[in-house]
Amino acid sequence: MTSSSPDMSLLRTEMLDICRRMNSTGINQGTAGNISVRTDQGFLITPSSLPYDTMTPDDLVEMDFNGTYIGRRPSSEWRFHRDILKERTDINVVLHCHSIYATTLACHHKTIPSFHYMTGVAGGTDIKCAGYATFGTQALSDNALIALKDRKACLLGQHGQISLGKSLESALWLAIEVETLSRIYVQALTLGEPPVLPDDEMERVIEQMRRMSYGHAPDAEGINDIARPRNN
Repeated sequence: MTSSSPDMSLLRTEMLDICRRMNSTGINQGTAGNISVRTDQGFLITPSSLPYDTMTPDDLVEMDFNGTYIGRRPSSEWRFHRDILKERTDINVVLHCHSIYATTLACHHKTIPSFHYMTGVAGGTDIKCAGYATFGTQALSDNALIALKDRKACLLGQHGQISLGKSLESALWLAIEVETLSRIYVQALTLGEPPVLPDDEMERVIEQMRRMSYGHAPDAEGINDIARPRNN
C-alpha cells in the first residue's frame, strides 16, 4: 500500500474535512464516530482516539480487507467498516457517528418507520436498528450488515448510527438526514405513535427519489424531465 499519489493526498484532505464537518454540524462529538473510504488498495479509515481538530491527513490509516494496516492504530470499529465495504460494492464510504436523536432512538432499539416520506432516503420503507453488541466486535459488524440489508443507513442498538454513500459528501448528507428524521420522530412520539405511510406509497416515493437527481425533482407527471427552451 502507498499514500504518495496526488489522488490519495486529495482524498485524505477531503476525508479530514468531512470528519471536522461531522463535529461542526453537531452530528458527532469529540473523538466519537469514524469514517472509511474505499481505495484501489483497500480503504482509508480514521485512527483510534485522535481528535479531528488535531488530526492531519497523514494520520488517516490505510487498511487492507485482510485487516492489516499502515500507520496509526485504526478505529476500533474497523471491522464493520471493512465488512460493509466488502459486502456493499454499490457504496464507497461508511460514516458512523453518535448523533443525539438517532442515538436516543437506538437506546430504545427503535426502528424509524415510514412516518415521514423522507425515510425513503435510506433506500427502504424504514430505517432499522441493529441489535446491540460490544463496540469493535465482529458481532457488531454482523448485526450492522443485517440492519443495512437493502438500506443505506441504520441505527446501532444503544450506540449510534451508520450512513453509507458513494461519496464523502453523500454519506455526510445522509447522516444529517437520518439525524433530522430521528429528531422529528422523537418529537412526534410525544403526541403518540404517528401514523405511517403505506408500503405502496413508499415504493412510489423511493422510485421518485431514484428518478430525480435529488434536489431537481420532476413534478408528479414527470413533465419537467425534458428541458424546454426558455421564452425570450
